[in-house]
Amino acid sequence: MPHDWSRLIPSDAPSTPKAGAADPRAARLLEHESVARARAHLYETDGRTLDEQAALAAVPAPPFGEAERGRFMAELMADSGLDVLSTDGVGNVVAHLPGSGEWAPESGGAQPLVVSAHLDTVFPAGTDTTVSREGEWLRGPGISDDARGLAALLALARALREAGPRVRAPLLFVATVGEEGAGDLRGVRHLFSPEGLLSGGCLGFLSLDGAGLRRIVNAGLGSLRYRATVRRPGGHSWVDYGTPNPIHALTRALDDLTRVPLPRTPATTLSIGRWGGGTSVNAIPTEAWVEFEVRSEAEVELSRMDLEIRSILDRVISPSGRSRRRVLSLDLAILGRRPAGVTSERHPLVQAAVAATSAVGATADLGLSSTDANFPMSLGIPAITIGAGGDAGQAHTPDEWYRNVDGPAGIFRALLTVLLADEALAPRV
Repeated sequence: MPHDWSRLIPSDAPSTPKAGAADPRAARLLEHESVARARAHLYETDGRTLDEQAALAAVPAPPFGEAERGRFMAELMADSGLDVLSTDGVGNVVAHLPGSGEWAPESGGAQPLVVSAHLDTVFPAGTDTTVSREGEWLRGPGISDDARGLAALLALARALREAGPRVRAPLLFVATVGEEGAGDLRGVRHLFSPEGLLSGGCLGFLSLDGAGLRRIVNAGLGSLRYRATVRRPGGHSWVDYGTPNPIHALTRALDDLTRVPLPRTPATTLSIGRWGGGTSVNAIPTEAWVEFEVRSEAEVELSRMDLEIRSILDRVISPSGRSRRRVLSLDLAILGRRPAGVTSERHPLVQAAVAATSAVGATADLGLSSTDANFPMSLGIPAITIGAGGDAGQAHTPDEWYRNVDGPAGIFRALLTVLLADEALAPRV
């Protein structure tokens, strides 16, 4: 659904430069010999990047089953010259770029810059993950989302390692689990939890997700996902007529839910996705259930809708004054909660990505989505998500495809974003 991104951006924010507009910081970087070498390296090794993209996509990584791909990614990180620090308790693979700032979180050292991509796909275990290749076309489940991001992460690390651009901040490369659907951002949540490697925060968080050369996600779309289950002993449709019917009660509640006014600004939606119940046409069901979600650009609207939902379900399904014989039981479970957040267009991390986009001859397109960047945004940590070059389509289907047009340019954009963000955010010593 199209969104009006302008309402997410302060009215006094600087305008986004047009393609080719000179940004002094990016122009200075482009004059550096090491940056020119890094760019050349990305183009010269593009074949390796595509080979790794195809190889990663071919390793199954269903929801909650990313371990095999995680082990493969750790091997590729080490082969790319990274120091693999750990595979943490939930399966995130974390590596450090040698030559960047020293990272010693146990002693309160400098905060890192983080580049991430996610390991998981939406496809269940048993899905055929064969990748086909024909010229610049790659086809297979997850070939773009997010095998492209993972391969770009590796290529970016090699370009920095082998071509020589230096960063002051510690630079961490992270392959996360649980970005998609039911994963509920469990990987990035763990990273920033008290037990996680980023419990002390970071200077900035850059997620590489999918293809593209223009997209910059600086606003996180929040969501709440529920499963409501209504139960009662049930009975025969004629003999026990009058016994409370869970399906009747649930449909009344859903009708009320769909009548709740939803604001256009901040944009908020409600969708009923799945429901079921009952065993026979001539039986009063013992159980009925429904799964639904609320999405919003603003955390305050998610909280408001949560109160509305609970109030309606309690009022319709378990009203006061009923005898115990006529009371239905309600179980409301939260299936997922993705926090909303925004990194201002004025923040140096966003401006770094805008300048980098312009430097590769494209026009930045700021927008909103639900990605790993949601969680650090919700903590007040600057975070964005960008595409990693090329073109893609039919995401989340077995026919997903990636076309390698401007592929190296997308990775070079990410490299420039890292260098510009480091220049703006890393403390000078």
